[in-house]
Amino acid sequence: MQNSGLGNAVSPLTSLTWTFRLPQLLIVTWRAQPGVSDEPQHALMGPITPRMLETMEIPWELFPSEIDAIGPALDRATAYMDETGRPYALVMQKGTVASHPLKPGASAPGKRSGGGLAVLEALRLPAGERPSRQDALREVIARTPVASTAVLASTGFCGRELYAIDDRPNQLYMVGSMGCVVPLALGLALARPDLRVIALDGDGAALMRMGAFATVGAYGPPNLQHLLLDNGVHDSTGGQATVSKHVSFAEIAAACGYASSLETDAVARIGAWLEAPPIEGPRFARLLTRAGTPDGLPRPAVTPVDVKTRLMQHFGSSAGVP
Repeated sequence: MQNSGLGNAVSPLTSLTWTFRLPQLLIVTWRAQPGVSDEPQHALMGPITPRMLETMEIPWELFPSEIDAIGPALDRATAYMDETGRPYALVMQKGTVASHPLKPGASAPGKRSGGGLAVLEALRLPAGERPSRQDALREVIARTPVASTAVLASTGFCGRELYAIDDRPNQLYMVGSMGCVVPLALGLALARPDLRVIALDGDGAALMRMGAFATVGAYGPPNLQHLLLDNGVHDSTGGQATVSKHVSFAEIAAACGYASSLETDAVARIGAWLEAPPIEGPRFARLLTRAGTPDGLPRPAVTPVDVKTRLMQHFGSSAGVP
């Protein structure tokens, strides 16, 4: 990434990878390094790039300018990531690598020529009579076997309600990193095609990182299901309205290449959608729910690192567990 991309990645780096101890090697180009002229939009980011990494507790070093030094630098980065489970950065100065012509890019793995038809069911229920998020999560739990299904819940009340209903070892409760549950689920689905992976999203989170729809449409495998629970508000921060009522997420998913997409306010339809056999690519569903959260909702008593480690061990992997 450029160092401008580092600025864009602050939220997931501080509240996802740091919190869950997910190691990442960052190679960050140093635009507007002090003493090197560059574009005006990099004038501030250039001087503060090292401080940003240090503030986020990400150790860094300069990307080597000699070929023989690259291997040892990668060894240092790998040793740190193996020991801590946290990111390490190599900051690349201008002129470190030579220009190289790009080859025409291959199609994304599993890329489809177009998405499936968006099914927009008639919405029969007034907003206050729609199913609750808890109704939807109970349906998810009933139809996601512990042995073969991973369930990743978006940050905020979604994960907390899932935990309160039933804390199962196949579940991960996102904290912070709003909008990142779908890319995380995509990575897991690609790495483990033997599992069915369910991403539980929220309307506020989906609106924050809508680019995830395009990425899943291009790369998403058949074992990935993206369920958006849309109550029209930022429930976790006070109930401020989102603009989701003006957005047809199902049509967006179809246009981005999802193999199928559904919009409904019937929780029973979500049950059927969860149990439907796989098709050629990822599937999307939007369930309109009513706003509100149960009183006395607990926070998970297990730490994010423990949740991640438990999930990995449950599915037979200890790689990356510090």
